[in-house]
Amino acid sequence: MILIPHITHNDSGNFFLLAGPCVIESEEMALSIAEHLVTVCDALRIPLVFKGSYKKANRSRIDSFTGIGDEKALKVLQKVGQTFDIPVVTDIHSEPEAAMAAGYVDVLQIPAFLCRQTELLIAAANTGKWINIKKGQFLSPEAMRFAAQKVYDSGNKNVMVTERGTTFGYQDLVVDFRSIPVMQAAKLPVVLDVTHSLQQPNQPSGVTGGLPVFIETLARAGVAAGVDGLFMETHPEPSKALSDGANMLPLSQIKTLLEKLVSIRKAISG
Repeated sequence: MILIPHITHNDSGNFFLLAGPCVIESEEMALSIAEHLVTVCDALRIPLVFKGSYKKANRSRIDSFTGIGDEKALKVLQKVGQTFDIPVVTDIHSEPEAAMAAGYVDVLQIPAFLCRQTELLIAAANTGKWINIKKGQFLSPEAMRFAAQKVYDSGNKNVMVTERGTTFGYQDLVVDFRSIPVMQAAKLPVVLDVTHSLQQPNQPSGVTGGLPVFIETLARAGVAAGVDGLFMETHPEPSKALSDGANMLPLSQIKTLLEKLVSIRKAISG
């Protein structure tokens, strides 16, 4: 059983879920998505961590949406956590952001492209928060133990890692499901990101594409492979999302998908 902030007892045997919009677009949107996720996850007994980036620092184009303002978005995340009594997670991109974001959220997420940045990992570790390190698209699963070790050596044992696909050519990603038991062998809770793993980066338009039709396929395979947690981004209308809409799951499809995944979990645990 993997324990994460505010989830002190999980006897359902289910995976935990990190889910929410790519980026905080407004307080109303965040609270609405969180309410829907809480209702579904409570019914299915899935431990939930609400996810939302307070800003997007890694964008293809300078005119891309980056956020509604750092403090404003962080306060929205804090309100979500307090309103629904659930943990929240957000990305950080630099050392000063670690302490700032830690004042509002429960889990700090290290983006894939930054997973080897020693000073960032140390700064995150020093907050005492749970740290979710996304595996770089350029790294082997075996290499993630070194990223986690930097957090451990800084005095923080609360670390999880996330598989989010490996670069396959210039414009695609592929998931090697062997990475799940490999990273678990290093005594790390392993999460599978079933939305970013379907991105199609480096498009001529400068806007990252995606293949959301395969979200269920990846999620089913991940649960069957024994992941500890799933990560997925969702939005009421992905086509209108201000970031990563091309690979998000419509919020209306969350319940049906999670019901299927819980059934798979029960089957392999039986």
